[in-house]
Amino acid sequence: MKIYIQGGTLIDPVAGTEQQQDVFIAAGKIVALGSAPADFNAAKTIDATGLYVAPGFVDLSARLREPGYEHKATLESEMAAALAGGVTTLVCPPDTDPVLDEPGLVEMLKFRARNLNRAHVYPLGALTVGLKGQVITEMVELTEAGCVGFSQADTPIVDTQVLLRALQYANTYGYTAWLRPQDAYLAKGGVAASGPLASRLGLSGVPVSAETIALHTIFELVRVTGARVHLSHVSSGAGVALMRAAKAEGLPVTCDVTINHVHLIDIDIGYFDSQFRLDPPLRSQRDREAIRAGLLDGTIDAICSDHTPVDDDEKLLPFAEATPGATGLELLLSLTVKWADEAGVSLAKALNRITAAPADVLKLPAGRIEVGSTADLCVFDRGAHWRVEPRALKSQGHNTPFLGYELPARVRATVVGGQVAFEQR
Repeated sequence: MKIYIQGGTLIDPVAGTEQQQDVFIAAGKIVALGSAPADFNAAKTIDATGLYVAPGFVDLSARLREPGYEHKATLESEMAAALAGGVTTLVCPPDTDPVLDEPGLVEMLKFRARNLNRAHVYPLGALTVGLKGQVITEMVELTEAGCVGFSQADTPIVDTQVLLRALQYANTYGYTAWLRPQDAYLAKGGVAASGPLASRLGLSGVPVSAETIALHTIFELVRVTGARVHLSHVSSGAGVALMRAAKAEGLPVTCDVTINHVHLIDIDIGYFDSQFRLDPPLRSQRDREAIRAGLLDGTIDAICSDHTPVDDDEKLLPFAEATPGATGLELLLSLTVKWADEAGVSLAKALNRITAAPADVLKLPAGRIEVGSTADLCVFDRGAHWRVEPRALKSQGHNTPFLGYELPARVRATVVGGQVAFEQR
């Protein structure tokens, strides 16, 4: 299909520029910017006058809940949520049921996603069988099935000998290990960040040292093995400082933070509001400011939604018993724009953290608008505001700490592979 996107302001997150330019799409690719190529007759025209045109967003952590947790969400509902949020490429962790530790399961998920013909789905394979931290998976076979990396999701490997061997295996073939920096014993049973608030509320805490000790261990193993590691969901100022030092040293490491931690702090828990029950837990204002500084100076590579649909009943439990997680795919753009507005960051620089930068982590040619690149685009209205309510969300999971917030920016159209996959009418 030939598509003409007319009159929009084009955002280049790599060059950091914004300029009004038309976009011409044919055969799934961007064939021209500015002026139409010869003999171009559009089958569809998208009027983007007064709107912004950005690369489709790349989300490094989005649980689609299939297979095994269809009562929480389905591939159909979460892919619809992704498109409504302008997300065209997403990475799903391996903590499904069964765990993504066999090629057949990965192939099945890829087949289901491909048949839906919506966003691009890239699974992470399990680093160890059943995520039990004992036996390393067959990474070569899982890669051939479609995995882009290997992760333990939120389950750390306790045995450092196993982690060492896993990183050696990954480095041998040039694979990336995705690790949550969290010490299993220090974090055990914790539901909130250690500190005055957790003490007053009588909640068991997760200390910052649970993150920093894990980071020290991972960095030392990276030095020994040379393996490329992506650190998922860094949550503390001390963790950001360690990441900054590791990058300055030249270690092959990258990291992301969740959009929740860019905005929220532990005090937002209020009086045991389970919508704020997240993993990792929300930390102090000082930690949040360190995260924002890390995003600005490049210490933190990407922002992810950490999209984790949760059944309503699992959020109606007392705070300490509620299931951690929140929906986030449809909020990623709005909350990124909100951060840009609050921090005085240019829109192009802010969007870089959810487009080109995460694409670079994945080593994918995504998150850019260039002639010849795949036409994955998001057309949005920065001036529009919308209220976060369950009825406004396409995700089957309606739980989010931002319920009731009025947020800026609304997606008007999403193009995936040269096809209009979502359009708000």
